Amino acid sequence: MEELKLNCLIVDDEEMALNLLESYVQKTPFLELKGKCHNAIEALQQVKSQESIDLILLDIQMPDLNGIEFSKTLDKNTRVIFTTAFDKYALDGFKVDALDFLLKPFNYSEFLTAVNKAYEWFDLKRGKHPYSASPGHSETKKFLFVKSEYRQLKIDLADVLYFEGLKDYIKIKLGSSTKPVLTLQSLKALENILSPEKFMRIHRSYIISLDKIEEIERSHVIIDGKRIKVSEQYKADFQNYLSKNSILPDS
Repeated sequence: MEELKLNCLIVDDEEMALNLLESYVQKTPFLELKGKCHNAIEALQQVKSQESIDLILLDIQMPDLNGIEFSKTLDKNTRVIFTTAFDKYALDGFKVDALDFLLKPFNYSEFLTAVNKAYEWFDLKRGKHPYSASPGHSETKKFLFVKSEYRQLKIDLADVLYFEGLKDYIKIKLGSSTKPVLTLQSLKALENILSPEKFMRIHRSYIISLDKIEEIERSHVIIDGKRIKVSEQYKADFQNYLSKNSILPDS
C-alpha cells in the first residue's frame, strides 16, 4: 500500500508562529504543506479551492472568525489540531472533536506527538491500521499516551478496566491504581483507536475491557465490583460477543 501522506494547512495570524509551524511541517515526512494562511477567512478559501485538506493546524484567537467557529464549517474528514497561547480554550477545542490541543510555546517533540495522532486516525480510516488487518494478524496496540494535567502519561492497555466519559473528560480506571486518570478527550475518538478484540463500547458513557469482565447480570457487566449497564444501542454487539465466547448447554 502507498505510504500515507497528509495534506496539511497551517493557520495563524502571527508571522513568527506561522513560520515555526511551516518549519515543523517540512521536517515531518508524512505531512505535505498545501498552504499557509494568516486568518480563518483565508483558510476557508483555501479549503474550498483545494482538492483535499486532511489536517489543519489552527490558531484559535484570530480576527473576524476565530478558530473554533471556523472548525465547525469543516468536513468531518478534515481533522484539526488547535495551536494557541491560551489554555482557557482547551475545553472548547475538544467539544468540536479536535484531535489535539497544542499550548504555545511548544517544541517539535510536542508537535510530532500531536500530528502522529492525525496519522493514526487516517491510517485507521483507510484500513491499514493493525486493528483492521487481515485475519490471522494478531498485532494490537499495547499502550497509549494521554495528556493529563499538562503531562503525557503512558497507559498500559492491559491494566485498563474501563473508560468512562464525563462530559469533556474521560476517566481511565486502572487495575493497578485506586486513583483514575483524567484526560481531555472524547470516547468516540478513543473508540476509533482501541482494538475491538480487547475493548467494547457498551454504553454512551463506557468503553470496557472485555478481559476484565467478572460477571454478567441481566443487562449489566461487573468489573472490579462496579455494575455497568449495557444500553440498548450497544446490546446487539455485546450479545454477539457473548455468543462467540459462551459454552451453550446441550439441547
